[in-house]
Amino acid sequence: MSTSFGAQPSSSISKSEFLSSLPRWRRWLSRLNWHPVVELEIREIERRQRMKQLESEIARLEQANSRLARFEREHLSGSSHPPFTGDSLS
Repeated sequence: MSTSFGAQPSSSISKSEFLSSLPRWRRWLSRLNWHPVVELEIREIERRQRMKQLESEIARLEQANSRLARFEREHLSGSSHPPFTGDSLS
């Protein structure tokens, strides 16, 4: 004994054709549950959050670079030692 809960979508009919085959209450219910842009909205929110994180990281790195440049100017300019480049210690 098979039970059917309404028309099932097949690969040969479009979504609109499938929905038009449903009873009115079922079409209304499917409209309430159908959110085609939710995934896109989530991606956009995640992208914005990532951009904010990257912007704050860039600002933090720029501050660190300016502090390092100021330190080099104050402590390494005019000294007889060449600036440390991280190369071999010979």
